[in-house]
This record gives sequence, C-alpha cells and structure tokens, in this order.
Amino acid sequence: MSRMSTFRRDDRGATAAEFAMVLPLLLLLLLGILDVGRLMWEYNRAEKATQMGVRYAVVTDMVPSGLLNYSFALSDGILAGQPVPTANFDRTECNTNNCSPCTGSVCGSIGYNALAFDRIVQVMRNMYPSITDANVIVEYRNVGLGYAGDPNGPDVAPLVTVRLTGLTFRPITTMLFGADIVMPDFRAALTLEDGSGTMAN
Repeated sequence: MSRMSTFRRDDRGATAAEFAMVLPLLLLLLLGILDVGRLMWEYNRAEKATQMGVRYAVVTDMVPSGLLNYSFALSDGILAGQPVPTANFDRTECNTNNCSPCTGSVCGSIGYNALAFDRIVQVMRNMYPSITDANVIVEYRNVGLGYAGDPNGPDVAPLVTVRLTGLTFRPITTMLFGADIVMPDFRAALTLEDGSGTMAN
C-alpha cells in the first residue's frame, strides 16, 4: 500500500506533461504572429509595386499605342482647344494581351504596345518579384484633361490606373494544408504626364 501512495504523490513528470500539452498552442501562436507580420510585409510590397508601376506608366510610352499622337482636332473635327468628349475617347483597359474594352470613336485607330506593358510589369517586379503579367491591368480613362489639337503632347491626358489583382499569400500555419489567402486588389492612379519615352524621371 505504501508503494501505491508513493506513486500517487510522485509528480516528477508533471512539468514535462504540462509543457507537452501547451507547446502546440504556443507554436501555433508564434507562427500566427510571424504570419501576420509576413502578410503585412507582402501587402506593403504589393502596394508599393502598384505605386511604382503607375508612376512609370505616366512618364513613359503609353500601352494603347497611337493615342499619344492621335489628333482629335484633325481626325474627329473637334474644335482645337476644346476638351475631348468621352464619345470620342472614354476609356481603355490594357492587360497582357491587348487593350480591351475600349470605348469611344478613337478605338479603331489605336493599337497595343506590348513592350510598354512589359516595362511597367518589370518595374513592378523590382518591388515584388512574384508579380506576373496576368496580375497587372493598366487603365486609361478620359477625365476631361487635355485639349484637341494640343501641339505639345497627347490631346487627352487620361487618368492612368494600375491595378494588381489575383495575388495570394500562403501562411506558414496552413502550409501543410495548401490553404492560401487571397489578397485584395491594389490600385494606384496618376494623371498622364508625357506618355512617351522609355525611362522614368
């Protein structure tokens, strides 16, 4: 009987058992904290890449080729010095393949500059290497800036928006299950400056 009571009072392994029960929760908490920090880091990089992409897009070649040199005064008969109506050019959205949809009568006269698009994506990759061409959309929208017959630049100075879509983040805590978190879309917009050239200033 004394041997049994001694066994019941023996607590030498209790600390190890308690530690073994708490360790998985502690590791999960630690990995969760690391994942939140990594997510904020990825979010910040994607946001900065979008800002750099739009900055580059407004000072270098336009993706919708032909819009830069199109004269709405000569070709569409708009009185020189007047803003270009949205009926003549409203907006176009450019991705890795083309600029579509395009709305406005000018759409049949503009093309797609793949090199300009690739350069924008490359600048964005410098900030966030996992970006692919499919993640980037560049939109040009007429907001009433510029005027027909402008001798110093494009007749339309569109608002250029660079959008980053379809990014995912894989936390360490769900890596075994292959579960990813879909990140939100990122966007940044600036008004077109010169719309020509290959180097940002």
